[in-house]
This record gives sequence, structure tokens and C-alpha cells, in this order.
Amino acid sequence: MKHIPRKRFGQHFLSDEAVIDAIVRAIAPCPGQAVVEIGPGLAALTQPLLQRLGRLTVIELDRDLAARLRGQPHLHVIESDVLKVDFAQLARDLAAQALAETPAPAKLRVCGNLPYNISTPILFHLLPFAPVIEDQHFMLQKEVVDRMVAAPATASYGRLSVMLQWRYEMESVLHVPPEAFSPPPKVESAVVRMLPLPAPADVPLAGFSELVQVAFSQRRKLLRHTLGRWLQARGFAGAFDVQRRAEEVPVHEYIALAQQALGRAPAASP
Repeated sequence: MKHIPRKRFGQHFLSDEAVIDAIVRAIAPCPGQAVVEIGPGLAALTQPLLQRLGRLTVIELDRDLAARLRGQPHLHVIESDVLKVDFAQLARDLAAQALAETPAPAKLRVCGNLPYNISTPILFHLLPFAPVIEDQHFMLQKEVVDRMVAAPATASYGRLSVMLQWRYEMESVLHVPPEAFSPPPKVESAVVRMLPLPAPADVPLAGFSELVQVAFSQRRKLLRHTLGRWLQARGFAGAFDVQRRAEEVPVHEYIALAQQALGRAPAASP
């Protein structure tokens, strides 16, 4: 029975074989690795990944698609909203499972064609789990990827840029046109590679997220109107130039400010 794409799940199924092959080559899966695919859909990426890995875990919200996928051998299907998945627990479960057969994989490798309507929430959901993840390869709206990798003082630089660049090294590795999907989306797409930094700056995630969100809450205004007031309300007495706009401040300055304002000292040099 043919599956009809559901708008509420943001379903656009990858169908271009050349693009599928390019994505799989970018991921470079190897047998024995603990790979988790988010949103497998009609299994365009799932099949070639499974062939190379021998075993694969997928997370699928659509119950009809999940039922189809369960019929495939060596495929572990988690029918769930990815925003409710505890990736740390998943890493422990897969490590325990692998230990019974072969040496346990060190960390998860996460990939997928993310639903564009909730791609940013998924990226933020994964952020606290970076310590148990080796790498991430995601298909996203190109505009989102541009924001993820943006440099300061550019139109694309914003909260997403700062939060992700604090924790990952990122690279846009592949451009994907709308005609590579069925049905074609109205936007261009891209594949991004995300490598968790081995020794990220020590800042409390919740406080850092709030600081950056306040900074970018009114992009056109100087920071003295937003972040300056936020710092003043917290009794911050350090030095920080608030006579700038949020997009003019590089990531390392936001990190240094968070360490001062939120009470975390810079990590010691190795």
C-alpha cells in the first residue's frame, strides 16, 4: 500500500539515488558501529546503511511507517517522537546489546533527513547528549544549515550559530535540490556534518541558552537594551561591550561572558 506523505509530520521522502549514495558516502558507516537514524520514512537511507552496518536503530513517529520498518531483519525500530528519546540511555542500551556479541561501540553516530518543521528543536534536544555522540549527519533546510555554520557579522549568524558552534565543529557537506524529494519541498536542502568538540568550554547549558536567547531577542538594537539589562539585573560587574549588536559578538566572547556571569571558570589547558 502506497504511503501518502503527511504534512503534520513534515514528510518529504528522499528519492534521488545519486543524492542517497552521496549522503551514505559522507556518513561512511562501518560494520559494528552504533548508528541511529532519525525519521527513516520510506527507508531510502535505511537500506544502504543497513547493508553496510549489518544492524541499525531507527526512530520513527509515524506508526504506519514504523510498522513497515519492523518487518526488516536486523532493524531496531523505536516508535517515538525523537524529542522524547533519551539518547544517553539509548547509547547504554546499544552498548550493552553489542557487548553480548562484539566489543561495545564507543559512541552513537546519529543521522537522518530531519522533518523541517521541527529541525531546530531536534538540534537543541540533541545538544545535552553530545558527550555520547561521535558525529551527526543531517539533511536540513539549507537556510538552517547556513545559520548553523554562519560567521559573526553576517545575516545568518544568530542564536543557533552560537549555541551549536559552542559544542560542535560543523561543515555543510552537500547541497540537495528540491527535485531530489517526493513530494519536492519548496526550499533548498543541505547535509551538515556535526562533530562534538572533545573539550568544549564549561558553561551551564540552561544559563548559556538563556543568555544567548536574550542577546538575539532584538537583533536590530544594541545589546545594552537587551543583554545589558539582563546582566545588570544579575549584578554582573565584569567588562563586556554592550555597544554592539548581537551578531557582532563572536562565539568565544559569548562563552567567556557566560563563564563570568554564570559562575563557571574557564577549563584548564590540557
